[in-house]
Amino acid sequence: MKDSINVKWTDGMSFETEIDGYKISVDAKEEFGGQGKGPRPKPLMMMALAGCTGMDVVSILNKMRVNFDDFNVIVDAELTDEHPKHYRKMHLIYKFKGENLPLDKIEKAITLSQENYCGVSASYKKAMEITYEIKIN
Repeated sequence: MKDSINVKWTDGMSFETEIDGYKISVDAKEEFGGQGKGPRPKPLMMMALAGCTGMDVVSILNKMRVNFDDFNVIVDAELTDEHPKHYRKMHLIYKFKGENLPLDKIEKAITLSQENYCGVSASYKKAMEITYEIKIN
């Protein structure tokens, strides 16, 4: 299987692509010639990780019949000081709200995502440290 996208320069430091029918733009900070036409590329890496593992966790918990009221994934990332600047570490915080949430099932769902299912996490682990914690209510 192969994925491919075409990322087109629009002007200045802005680029645009279409993924699954959705237009996405990226741009640099204004101090580097950006015009506020989209997010910077590196934070989208954090979004990709949170979205990938978050979808896994929701799917697995649904199969386990675990109901929750709210769920979000926070990603804190550490960037290197030297060029090329890249993330050296990402830390995920899985936050759940709900009544009588079973920690053992939540831990299992997250472990399955991190170790078996999340392709973004698997790719990133080859380049940086990935850690996580769980917060309930």
